[in-house]
Amino acid sequence: MYLADGGNDVNTINRIGQALIDRKYEIVRNLHQELVGLVEDSEKLRIMEEMQDEILEMRAELVNIFGQIIRDQSSQQEREHLIEQWGAQTGETIYHLGAHLDEALFETRFYRKHIWNVLKDEIQQNGVSIEEIVEISEIFHPLLDHAVYSFSLTFVKFHQQALSNAKLAFLELSVPVVPVAEGVAILPIIGTIDTERARLLMEETLQSATKLHLNKLIIDLSGVVVVDTMVADQLFKVASALKLLGVEIILTGIRPEVAQTVVSLGIQFESIVIKANLKEAMSIFVKDGRVG
Repeated sequence: MYLADGGNDVNTINRIGQALIDRKYEIVRNLHQELVGLVEDSEKLRIMEEMQDEILEMRAELVNIFGQIIRDQSSQQEREHLIEQWGAQTGETIYHLGAHLDEALFETRFYRKHIWNVLKDEIQQNGVSIEEIVEISEIFHPLLDHAVYSFSLTFVKFHQQALSNAKLAFLELSVPVVPVAEGVAILPIIGTIDTERARLLMEETLQSATKLHLNKLIIDLSGVVVVDTMVADQLFKVASALKLLGVEIILTGIRPEVAQTVVSLGIQFESIVIKANLKEAMSIFVKDGRVG
């Protein structure tokens, strides 16, 4: 690479890199001021001002890394490591601050603008050759692009984890086993049953059966609009697993359109007790004297 050639050129590039380090706070303050001037939302502006010191430090650290890489002529591996480390730390921090990814990415062109303004200033003062300008450009622009990529990768990872946690919490709430009498509980199911929900259905019913000492579980399907072979298979599996624990399943609330689908698919529920509705199912336990 050109940077590895003659000593004078290397010294010039070193000075440019050091100048970025020395002027990093000047760069990030100018960047911050321009961004603040674009904000119209008063609440967002208040948050930006409250977090100003922390935000400036994160931005200054990136500028510092750029300067360090240019000054030290770091290898490609070292460059990527430094940038990826910054991206991982900053992506996590910005995510937990509640910022949106599009807002963070919007700042990229301002980094490019204000860092390059200083680079141009230093280039003019140091009489840098065309070849050296090209070399600096070939280092800086890919570095900034990689910083954006690394930052986004981490931000999206935390966002996806949050969505996954929220979905799991929702699924757990969607499998409520409600005790109604000694040894008896109702599980109302609403919506569709996919593979993930079916897995949770199995886990929650088995745990609840043991915890509540159940001998009968009424599964109400009045809120389920589709029962296909996969759903039926999962219900059979739940019934079989509960049977091993001494728990009998009673299905209720099968809708007319669902019944038609079940018949057309040739699905057999012969091994499971079926009642028209919850009232009919509960009447069994009233007769037994289990429900007062």
